Amino acid sequence: MPTARQELGQFAETLVAKSCTCPRCKRSRTLIRLPTNFKCADLICDFCGYLAQVKGATVRDVGVIPGSVMGAAWGPQKERMESGIYFPLFLVLVTADKTQQAIFYPSADLQRPEMFRKRNPLGSSARRAGWTGFNYDT
Repeated sequence: MPTARQELGQFAETLVAKSCTCPRCKRSRTLIRLPTNFKCADLICDFCGYLAQVKGATVRDVGVIPGSVMGAAWGPQKERMESGIYFPLFLVLVTADKTQQAIFYPSADLQRPEMFRKRNPLGSSARRAGWTGFNYDT
């Protein structure tokens, strides 16, 4: 059974895939979800191969971007940053009842290393003890 965070992620990915055109080729309905745990990307355009990350956040006001949004695994992100590779990001903001949504798109060109803040590793009592993630600071 998926957690609330996983459900939000699936909702956000599906919303972007259904609502957005591919930023590269401009075709609609070509963004598709990648398998769970695909490193650093959530969507691919099945026409041009464009890759993008999707992050969802529950907010009170979908017009206000939060100061920080939880990212994914730090290791793969850090390796790509060291190589100068950044994936574009679709930031999906939704209200708790999901009646309001907003999609923001900071392209890869707008991302800088300072935006990515390493989190502390999960504690020894966590199911995935030692795992380290990151936050996007907006």
